[in-house]
Amino acid sequence: MPERMVPVPDGLAGERVDAALAKLLGLSRTRAAGIADAGGVEVDFRQVGRSDRLPVGGLLSVRWEEEREVDVAPVEVPGMRVVHEDDDLIVVDKPAGVAAHPSPGWTGPTVVGGLAAAGVRVSTSGAAERAGVVHRLDAGTSGLMVVAKSEHAYTVLKRAFKERTVDKVYLALAQGHPDPTAGTIDAPIGRHPRADYRFAVIADGRPSVTHYDTLEAFRAATLLEVHLETGRTHQIRVHLSHLRHPLIGDTTYGADPVLAERLGVHRQWLHAARLGFAHPATGEPVSYESPLPDDLQHALDLLAE
Repeated sequence: MPERMVPVPDGLAGERVDAALAKLLGLSRTRAAGIADAGGVEVDFRQVGRSDRLPVGGLLSVRWEEEREVDVAPVEVPGMRVVHEDDDLIVVDKPAGVAAHPSPGWTGPTVVGGLAAAGVRVSTSGAAERAGVVHRLDAGTSGLMVVAKSEHAYTVLKRAFKERTVDKVYLALAQGHPDPTAGTIDAPIGRHPRADYRFAVIADGRPSVTHYDTLEAFRAATLLEVHLETGRTHQIRVHLSHLRHPLIGDTTYGADPVLAERLGVHRQWLHAARLGFAHPATGEPVSYESPLPDDLQHALDLLAE
């Protein structure tokens, strides 16, 4: 992993982190922003975001992964259902075990590969392996994803997700009983200081806001409706773990494996149940819903017995 540590050059002081990195390292602005989003940029040993400004006389540290070309293999994805399709976009119901797009180290199926196998032509905007992808779901999370087919839709939808005008509603099964039963978790998220594959609530992380409400309380768990105000990687998982009520099955973030096994849950119990936004072509509001998949419903049935 390349790493560079230098004093902030006088000519870059006051510039946005992504713009400064692009100039300093000879990268595209998009690539520089991605490094910052992944937690790879620090100033005076504190993590900074893409839009932060570089201070005069600060010590800039950058760590990044070398970009490797990743092929999009057209591979059919069993169980991936098309919820809606038109000339501008396609909304799919993604099964668990499917990543949004190819990435180094991932050998399983992807939404992008499944669409290619089905002959769906998507927007060419973005990196080749992420063409058309305007937001992501973890591989272990099921539910709704929208992918842009036209270049106009890609631009409009990316802006909508960035400006937080998209309605994203999740169903989450948390261990125990959160107190209060409804509330807001406003806690910054960044890379875990000791485990790169995890995220955590840290003082200098990126602002992250999650709203939750109890739908049903069981003896050992609580079914929550969750609304995301921001869209950080693993946000719901991290925030509920921070409350000491991790998602059932989410052993990465502290869930009890015995309870998950008893309920037949072999991934985090998390489902993207509703997705709403202004259609990029008409501006009219559209909304889509996804029923619970069988494995998550089975766990609820066992809890209700």
